Amino acid sequence: MWGPRQPGQRWWQRAVRRRLPVLGWLPRYSLSCLRLDLTAGVTVGLTVVPQALAYAEVAGLPVQYGLYSSFVGCFVYCLLGTAKDVTLGPTAIMSLLVSSYAFHDPAYAVLLAFLSGCIQLAMGLLHLGFLLDFVSCPVIKGFTSAASITIGFNQVKNILGLQGIPRQFFLQVYETLRRIGEARAGDAILGLSCLAALAGLRAMKSRLHPTASTEPLAARASVLLVRSCATARNALVVLAAGLVAYSFQLSGSQPLTLTGSVPCGLPPFRPPPFSKAVPNGTVPFGRMVQDMGAGLAVVPLVGVLETVAIAKAFASQNDYRIDANQELLAMGTANILGSFFSSYPITGSFGRTAVNAQTGVCTPMGGLVTGTLVLLSLAYLTSLFCYIPKAALAAVIISAVVPMFDARIFRTLWRVKRLDLIPLCVTFLLCFWEVQYGIMAGVLVSGILLLYSVARPPIKVLEQGVLLVQPGSSLHFPAADHLQDIIRDRALAGPGSPSPAGRRLGGIPTFSQLGGGSAM
Repeated sequence: MWGPRQPGQRWWQRAVRRRLPVLGWLPRYSLSCLRLDLTAGVTVGLTVVPQALAYAEVAGLPVQYGLYSSFVGCFVYCLLGTAKDVTLGPTAIMSLLVSSYAFHDPAYAVLLAFLSGCIQLAMGLLHLGFLLDFVSCPVIKGFTSAASITIGFNQVKNILGLQGIPRQFFLQVYETLRRIGEARAGDAILGLSCLAALAGLRAMKSRLHPTASTEPLAARASVLLVRSCATARNALVVLAAGLVAYSFQLSGSQPLTLTGSVPCGLPPFRPPPFSKAVPNGTVPFGRMVQDMGAGLAVVPLVGVLETVAIAKAFASQNDYRIDANQELLAMGTANILGSFFSSYPITGSFGRTAVNAQTGVCTPMGGLVTGTLVLLSLAYLTSLFCYIPKAALAAVIISAVVPMFDARIFRTLWRVKRLDLIPLCVTFLLCFWEVQYGIMAGVLVSGILLLYSVARPPIKVLEQGVLLVQPGSSLHFPAADHLQDIIRDRALAGPGSPSPAGRRLGGIPTFSQLGGGSAM
């Protein structure tokens, strides 16, 4: 958390300030911070609206559910969050998980948000944030890299205008390649054009250099214009594609596949569905929970991992501290309250958080501006969303998930610690089959490697008149027999003999101990 700690406070005052971080920065809020927060909030809002529509497609839900999931987290995190840069909302990875565990059914998706929030809130109240440290960097990198390929290829069918493609990855690849000849020319041309425009604007932004105040006004204005267009590239590309689709609609021919009608207005405030009506009866709460199965563990865990990893990365970059347990409370509260507004599970977004930080946000107040912009879009713009081509939304998703694939991690681990390639590859490969199997297998393999280092710690044995035993780490009971064997072998070998300990395999450090980076 940022800001100095106030001396002389009573314990209950410190507890309230710790649970409501807004009380720490709001009394010092200034007009200069308001100006920066307004700019950042509007910029992130222009990013989140088209992304929310696109991520609902990834989740297999009607597009309005992406917007329903994009405003409650902004308001809640403003009050409870400890990182000034983080923005909560729908993300590509969370949408992929919702697609797997909610069965493309809004009732299941909303209930999953509520139950995930309850689990995250309970973890925060019980101070279980330390459990996140047991999910290693190779596991997270393997999952996010596999997810980027799965999500990206899932949108190829929308780029090509194909219908009836299965959602299972391997079947999806087979059917897409088999039916590629059925691609619609209009969708393909528009989708590839949107991809090229997004890539070009991203490249232009990365090559811009800060302008000095001594440079001509025209030069500074042009750089500001290009940077603004590049930052709001998602909104600009979707707007341009919508105008193209609308012009075709007026001419009486429509070669593009459109999003379709979107219900107008704000979502109603109502409890999440604890049962579901079906034509031949009702699905009770217990059956719905049973259907979601492992999703009740995977979804809250991945949501918290993503948020905390992003918060830690930007807190380190901008020199402030976060509280992992408070982040759990904020995430849980956001998901619980969001489920009353028909939200599916949300988490921190790396892309939007980066935009937030780059535009100079001062406090979480920027989230209020972003949430307000989403509400205004729901209230007044939903009638226009029906003209947005699916190919344009697919291009937005592919552009967002491409940076998630980290090829450098494979080279880094090959140089630093090749053994950590095992959990990385296990997670990466199994996630193409089922996400939960990939994550659980990766965590299991990482746990085995961690336990091996406990059972076989590095031990140095020196002879200086007596045998001098120097453990390289703390000793635990699984290492007792190993230590006895080393001492017995060295004692029986006699003086001057090489130590058998030098021929034994020592501890196995994890990638994070060797300077591994952030997960997302």
